[in-house]
Amino acid sequence: MIISALRGGSGKTILSIGVIGAWKQQGKTVIPFKKGPDYIDAGWLALAAGQPCYNLDSFLLNQTQILKSFIRHATPSGISVVEGNRGLYDGIDLNGATSTAELSKLLGLPVILCLDCAKSTRTMAAVLLGCLHFDPDVSIQGVVLNRVAGSRHERIVRTSIEHHCGIPVIGAIPAMDSQFPERHMGLVPTLEHDWAAESVNAVSRVVKANLDLDRLEAIANRSLPVTAQEYPPKDQPKAQTVETPVTVRAEKPIIGIIRDSAFQFYYPENIEALVLAGAELVFLSPLTQQHLPDLDALYIGGGFPETHARVLAENTSFSSELKHLADCGLPIYAECGGLMYLGKEIILEDATYPMAGVLPIVFGLSPKPKGHGYTMVTVDRNNPFYPDGMEIRGHEFHYSWVASFEETADCKLVFYMKRGTGFMNSRDGVCYKNVLATYTHIHASGTPEWATALVRNAVAFRTKLRITNDGYTVILNS
Repeated sequence: MIISALRGGSGKTILSIGVIGAWKQQGKTVIPFKKGPDYIDAGWLALAAGQPCYNLDSFLLNQTQILKSFIRHATPSGISVVEGNRGLYDGIDLNGATSTAELSKLLGLPVILCLDCAKSTRTMAAVLLGCLHFDPDVSIQGVVLNRVAGSRHERIVRTSIEHHCGIPVIGAIPAMDSQFPERHMGLVPTLEHDWAAESVNAVSRVVKANLDLDRLEAIANRSLPVTAQEYPPKDQPKAQTVETPVTVRAEKPIIGIIRDSAFQFYYPENIEALVLAGAELVFLSPLTQQHLPDLDALYIGGGFPETHARVLAENTSFSSELKHLADCGLPIYAECGGLMYLGKEIILEDATYPMAGVLPIVFGLSPKPKGHGYTMVTVDRNNPFYPDGMEIRGHEFHYSWVASFEETADCKLVFYMKRGTGFMNSRDGVCYKNVLATYTHIHASGTPEWATALVRNAVAFRTKLRITNDGYTVILNS
C-alpha cells in the first residue's frame, strides 16, 4: 500500500514509521519504500522495518526501472509500504507526472491518506471527496485522521467522512511530531542519535493503540500489484542494467565508502550496484579513523559535514592522505556533502574550518536552501565517469554555497544544468584528475552507467599503482 497525504508536513512520515514499526513488533515482514528524492525519511523507515528502504522516484527512474525495483525487493510473504511525498496529486506538470498518485496507478497499490485534521472537522470530508473524484483511477481505500484534538473532534470528522465519502477511517492519532525533532532538511538523521530506536518504538505504540492494523492489512492484501509477467509495461524503453560485473578477476577492486553521521546519504541501490558491478566495499569514517585503508576508488555521499566541521578539520592525517591519493589519481566520486569535504574550507559563523583541500573551493553556509529539487544535467566536458552528451537526472538539496572557486584547466566544471541550481553559473560537476564531485545526487538504477564507471576506474587505478614499503603511492606507466 501507499501512505500519502494532502501536502508535505501532514504527518505521513511519522505515520509510516509507526505503521511499519507496529507491524514489525507483531512479527510481520515489512518492506519499506520511499517515493521522492529523500535520504532522511528513508533512514527512519529502514530503522522501523529493520531492513533497507528502497526508492521509487518516477523522475529519477523510468517506469520500467520502478517496476523492476519493486518486483525485485517486494516479497510475497511481507507487506510492502510505500511512503509518498508531498501531496497525493503533486507532480512536476499539469498532468501530475512524477506524483504519488501516478506511482499508485503504476504499481496497482491502494492509497491510505493521512489527513491533518487540526482546526478542521466536516471540511475534511469535502476535501477527501475532491481527492476521490479528481482521478477515479487512484484507489483511495482508507484514511487516517492525524492531529485530532480529542474524542469529540474525532467523532465529527470520522462520521462526516464515512457518511459523505464512503471511505473507512482506519484510526485517529494525536500529534506525535515531538518524537522527531527537525533540522533544515527534514527529520533528524537516525545515525546521529541513540534515542532513534526508542522514538520508533514510542510512535509504533501510539499507532498500535489508535489504528485498526488488521483492517489496514486487509486493505493491503486486496491490492493487485504488478507481477513479473506484466513487466516491462507497454511503450516503455528497456531499462539499462549492469548485471555482469565489470571485472571477473579473483581479486576484486576495493571501493571505499565514507559512511558515518557526517556522510550518510546513500541510496541502498547505489551500494548494491557497486557490488553487482564487481566491487568489494569497505566502509570508513574520517570521524573515527586516522588513516585510509588500501583503496582502488572512493565514494563520498551527502550529509552534514558542517555539523562535524571541527572534527573533520582536526583529522589532518586522514585529509592529507586523501589529498595525496587524489593527486595520484585515485578515482573519487562525491555528492553534495562529499563535495564540501573535498573542498579547501567551510566558513561557518564561529570559524573557518579546513577540509581535505583536494579541490580549490571555499564553501559558505546559508540559512535558506541554495539549491532544492530535481536536476537535469548535460555532460559537456571530458571526465572519467560519464561520456560527453549524456543527460543525467538527479536531485539537489543544499544550504552551502560557493564562496570562492576559480576554474582552471586542471579543475573544471563538466556539467551544464538544464534544470536546477548546481554548483555555480548553471554548471555543476567539479572534475580534477579522477575526481568528480557534484551537488547533484544520482540514483544508480536511473543512472546505471555510474557504478560501471566507478568500478572500471577502480580497476584501472589498481593496475597503475603499487604501494611502497614507506607507505607512498607510486604511479606506474604514467
